[in-house]
Amino acid sequence: MKLWLLRHAQVDLPAGLCYGASDVPAHAALTLQAAHNAAAVLPLGLPVWVSALGRAQALALALQQLRPDLGPPTTDLRLNEMDFGQWELQAWDAVPRSAFDDWMTDFAHHRFGGKESTQQVIDRVAQALQALRATQAREAVWVTHAGVIRAAQFVLAHGAGPIGSVDQWPRHAPAPGGHVCLHC
Repeated sequence: MKLWLLRHAQVDLPAGLCYGASDVPAHAALTLQAAHNAAAVLPLGLPVWVSALGRAQALALALQQLRPDLGPPTTDLRLNEMDFGQWELQAWDAVPRSAFDDWMTDFAHHRFGGKESTQQVIDRVAQALQALRATQAREAVWVTHAGVIRAAQFVLAHGAGPIGSVDQWPRHAPAPGGHVCLHC
């Protein structure tokens, strides 16, 4: 199976803010550009799943308007970005170094910001991948976020984990508005 992973466009926030699970908008013009780029490469008639967050929903809607053959997207909460709890909408520079150190020491299970651990993100993405495989689709599209894309890359390379350390976490995800195609 091929899985096309589309990352939402650049958000409409000042640079340097943590915004994982916060429902912040993406730039409208950049969202439209990302939709045009994806529409040009996606095969016909693929099923589409999308995060519940507005920035991903906006890209899925713009894509559907350009490519009605893709059909209406299905919202899946498992495709939402990681919830950084108390650090949401805070400047990354304001997060104490000790908070990062605690996360890096127990990268799998520490709930950075008090809400969600890396392993919890991996677990829900693994469940979404399992559900996708059960559909027996040959190709599909997820409109989602960098953390979910990295989690999918991890699951496809290592299984559902547990992740041993930050060194196993994939370093690369598409830039905002970009996409990648993975083989599942």
